[in-house]
Amino acid sequence: MQPRSLITVILGTVLAILGAVTLIIYDSIPGAIPLLIGGSLIYLGWCGGRTALLVFGHTTIVIGCAMITWGIYLLPYSKPTLAHVFARPLFWGLFSLFGGICANYHGFCRCIRGQK
Repeated sequence: MQPRSLITVILGTVLAILGAVTLIIYDSIPGAIPLLIGGSLIYLGWCGGRTALLVFGHTTIVIGCAMITWGIYLLPYSKPTLAHVFARPLFWGLFSLFGGICANYHGFCRCIRGQK
């Protein structure tokens, strides 16, 4: 069985790996969010359709907004280190927000709707 979108599978795999590394190395709960989003992207790349992509995009936007709010709340306690940039929810919230916007735009793309 071939994937419907190889790029989506690759992006999902990279995001799942980044989430797992964040979760394991930095022992940070926000690492679970990219891990779940990466798993969802892998599923969408294999057998997802337009409706699943749009639901994924809207869900990712909501999760991203909640994580940005949480990250702004934690900003006074952050340090300017690499671990505090990538392991805090502000980074992953922005990543999720813009990824959700991208997924929503892609849900209305010609390649998804089957038009030439």
